[in-house]
Amino acid sequence: MSSLPSVNWSYPTSVRFGAGRIKELPKAVTAAGMSNPLLVTDPGLAGLPMVAAAIESLKAEGLAAAVFSDVKPNPVDSNITAGVAAYKAGGHDGVIAFGGGSGLDAGKLIAFMSGQTRPIWDFEDIGDWWTRADPAGIAPIVAVPTTAGTGSEVGRAGVVTNEATHTKKVIFHPKMLPAIVICDPELTVGMPRFITVGTGMDALAHCLEAYSAPMYHPMSEGIALEGIRLVLENLPRVAADGSDLAARGHLMSAAAMGAVAFQKGLGAIHSLSHPVGALYDTHHGMTNAVFMPYVLQFNRPAIEQKFERLAGFLGISGGYQGVLDTILKLRADLEVPHTLGGLKVDDSKRDLIAEMAIVDPTAGGNPVPLTKDGALEIFDKAQAGTV
Repeated sequence: MSSLPSVNWSYPTSVRFGAGRIKELPKAVTAAGMSNPLLVTDPGLAGLPMVAAAIESLKAEGLAAAVFSDVKPNPVDSNITAGVAAYKAGGHDGVIAFGGGSGLDAGKLIAFMSGQTRPIWDFEDIGDWWTRADPAGIAPIVAVPTTAGTGSEVGRAGVVTNEATHTKKVIFHPKMLPAIVICDPELTVGMPRFITVGTGMDALAHCLEAYSAPMYHPMSEGIALEGIRLVLENLPRVAADGSDLAARGHLMSAAAMGAVAFQKGLGAIHSLSHPVGALYDTHHGMTNAVFMPYVLQFNRPAIEQKFERLAGFLGISGGYQGVLDTILKLRADLEVPHTLGGLKVDDSKRDLIAEMAIVDPTAGGNPVPLTKDGALEIFDKAQAGTV
């Protein structure tokens, strides 16, 4: 009898990677079966030349297109409802999800919900709830990331906040995976330093948690290892020089790698970050960055041996402690707040945050089972700055 586990693996979609490849958007849209796409993005990007250029390139090839940008930095259900209404009103036949995590997730969710009759919460990533969806009602998606963090461009899920309960929910369906992805690092060059750092730390959190998760998935584990290396080597370069296109490209790769790897699992960094983001509207990646060392310390008994291998791969001396010290130095160098207070998060909702964290879908991947007491311990240390 084999001792190997029986598990399901799945890998992502067609990715067109390289500087200047945004020029291929019209061909990608046509290849995905669209003639009248709705480009979904956030309000900040909607007014920038890159969106205008994208629309012009589509129209030059005879493709009708419109822009929907009523999307919050942490998308809420009313954004998706409004987007579906715009999709139907415009007679669109597919979605271009364009932007950072918010634009990508909102675009994917609008495409997903465009042909559904049940409420969005019926498709939360719980058990086989995704089978409730009508797959014929899911519009095709082309994804164009403009940040290097979430990796949502190669994911089968979207995160949306329930406005009534202030709870972040993960909505999942295999057909939410974009048909074609264009990863053009030139689109990330204009990102403000804060967003560059926050999204880069999000990619690092994805890779670290995927590497640490206990599920058997050596392919994802290998991808997570290389993603960690790419972030550690290239995020400081980009923070120092936002025009460093090679480093931008490596970070864009790391972001996609993190999202591929985390099918192996996430953990308490994300399960605590999600409620904090929902309740305080903090930047997701930066919230992950604040929680990161406190969660690693909480998980130390379960990951210490594994981090010996990680340290060896990265060429860091000192095993687990060496990796932790490297991450602490990276945070300090990049001016990531050391405590939750730096994100204007107080302790008035600590009990609620802990209760939300332990039922978050990402909690199950934590290598040390996350209880309410454990979540409170991590939260309190992140408030006090005690690593």
